Amino acid sequence: MSGRPRILVTNDDGYSAEGIQVLAEALEDVGEVWVVAPDSEQSAVSHALTMERPLRVRSVGERRYVVDGTPTDCVTLGISKLMNGSPPDVVVSGINRGANMGVDVHYSGTVSAAFEGVILGAPAIAVSQIVGEGMSWDAAGAVARELTDWILDHGLPKDTLLNVNVPLTEPRGLKLTRLGVRRYTEGVLKQKDPRGRTIYWIGGGEPVWERIPGTDFNEVGEGWTSVTPLHLDMTDTAFLEELQAAEPPWVRLNDRA
Repeated sequence: MSGRPRILVTNDDGYSAEGIQVLAEALEDVGEVWVVAPDSEQSAVSHALTMERPLRVRSVGERRYVVDGTPTDCVTLGISKLMNGSPPDVVVSGINRGANMGVDVHYSGTVSAAFEGVILGAPAIAVSQIVGEGMSWDAAGAVARELTDWILDHGLPKDTLLNVNVPLTEPRGLKLTRLGVRRYTEGVLKQKDPRGRTIYWIGGGEPVWERIPGTDFNEVGEGWTSVTPLHLDMTDTAFLEELQAAEPPWVRLNDRA
């Protein structure tokens, strides 16, 4: 690769979040870092794009931009406009304050920003840090730097990103994992507001994870950093082939040859 590689950094916690500042600093010796991040927290917005109103972009420094939109908006603007027509060699999203494991990757703005990079043709990483008393960003910054450097040398398969979760304590090491399985004890809480009107809180219950060896939740819980490859194509190929072989009555072949 000729010249310094270009790295697009974003997040869903907002530009002023400590995690993204640590991430940008960790990557400065790897390549030319561009930061394009939301102006406020955008957690759990998934892959939302802002299409009903114009987006406002504010420059806050050299190769540093704040956007009044979603993480996906930030990656789209960064790649399409703000990086002056020269796309990034890698997109790195994070460091998120809190885990993004199991099915939660479908809700995560952090992971969705990385997926937008993949959609637009760049390899990508999403990095998240477990939070709690005594936490440090150092290990997450170090693994982000190591993986970014490796991807710049080796690339990733088409339509694939790496989802990284770092434990609360100093990691024992790193393990390759698959997505874990979790359920919420009470997904929606019903309450009354001060005026007696009924309100609902989504995601109010505590998650219960299944302890399955080899999954991101299990290994992070054991003190390891997990790295899970995620693919853009969610097709269930095994079931597709099963349906094609079974030819159920609702599959209607219209062969006019």
